[in-house]
Amino acid sequence: MSSLTAPQFHAGQTIRTIGTLFRNEEWWRDQYHDIYNRGYELRPRYHPNWEPSWIELRKDFFSVEDGQPSISRATMDATRRRDGMQVMLKKIYPDEGPHEQIITQLFSSRQFARDPRNHCVPLLDVIEMPQNGQKLLIMPFLRPFNNPRFQSFGEFVAFFTQICEGLQFMHERNIAHRDCTANNIMFDPSEMYPQGFHPTQMDRSRDFKGRAKRYTRTQRPPRYYLIDFGLSRQYLSRRALDVPLRGGDKSAPEHRNVTRCNPFYTDIYYLGNLVRREFIKKYHGFEFMEDLVDEMTHVNPARRPLIEDVVARFSYIRKCLSGFKLRSPLVSKEKPSLFTFFSRAKQALLTPQYIFSP
Repeated sequence: MSSLTAPQFHAGQTIRTIGTLFRNEEWWRDQYHDIYNRGYELRPRYHPNWEPSWIELRKDFFSVEDGQPSISRATMDATRRRDGMQVMLKKIYPDEGPHEQIITQLFSSRQFARDPRNHCVPLLDVIEMPQNGQKLLIMPFLRPFNNPRFQSFGEFVAFFTQICEGLQFMHERNIAHRDCTANNIMFDPSEMYPQGFHPTQMDRSRDFKGRAKRYTRTQRPPRYYLIDFGLSRQYLSRRALDVPLRGGDKSAPEHRNVTRCNPFYTDIYYLGNLVRREFIKKYHGFEFMEDLVDEMTHVNPARRPLIEDVVARFSYIRKCLSGFKLRSPLVSKEKPSLFTFFSRAKQALLTPQYIFSP
């Protein structure tokens, strides 16, 4: 895509003098002042008068803060000026329809925002851009659900409990997410990373001068969120049928044909397949999830459980797990190192039992 074309090398350039904006970044530079006047500040890289710092510093562009690009076409990080909060700006195109904004606003309304089962990303603000009818949705800056990696079974239990709870909250209102896959589940990092982190190099501090300091999920349990409602739809009932829309996970059996299918059953498949891919296949010890995941990913959508059944089944599974199991470290199937196992086991013994609210 042309919007993601990298800066081109020119004769006489060196690694110290390249690093100019990607094409997709130029749009944000051009909107810098409009966004600033609405209360949000982009990074120095996107100021119209920006001059690369690495030239004077005689450093490589990738070693300094303003050399870090954003490669996303539709999103950009920013800082809310009144309190320094890190936020995410998401560009909404008029030809993509109103669904994402409508559903995001619905779940951020006073009616739903205070419900503890609501795990839909909060909408903080909407900026209407002066040209082309584009809008920017302003949301908290979240972190991928699996970054950093999970360390214990208790951390997984808290994660799956929250996401099932959030999906049930949506389904009860006849809204199917339709893309509740790995890329669209994140967590609020404000407790684990109280000093923040760099938005593109997430292991670095916000000022890019060192490593980001953090707590573990066990020490500071995060809140998980479902994001990206661009494919989401509200129906008259959960018996609705609709034409498949393929999102991040294209493996759902019902999407092999173009016939209409039930999107609520597909949501169940996505969530079960996420557990299979991200946990069962990657770590030892997840046998307790296999039967439920098999049912959630059944080739016949009609034989998959409703989200209420998933919640009830997992509640029973959770009660059967011992405190020792919850504290036990996750051991990768790819690198079953004894050193890794014993170092994590020691950490588990020294860490208080993971406490969560069902």
